Amino acid sequence: MDFNIAFDKLICKDTDDCLNPHEFEITEVYRFEGESNPSDEAVVYAVESIDGNTKGALVNGYGPSADPMSDEMIQKLSIHRK
Repeated sequence: MDFNIAFDKLICKDTDDCLNPHEFEITEVYRFEGESNPSDEAVVYAVESIDGNTKGALVNGYGPSADPMSDEMIQKLSIHRK
């Protein structure tokens, strides 16, 4: 499932569910940098509900292209590294 951020909530594009950030954690983080332009960066977050029933991905810009709202939301989510 793909997630978007809107009004301090995660929105699931597939189901149109509106989910609160305390219901999810980040299980994995991947950073990507463009080959020709180092400022072309993105972060992909693997997001999982606390109960484990919903999993998906959240993509955000990284560095200068980061969305300030997304950064605020990411700070609210707990980061869990396996």
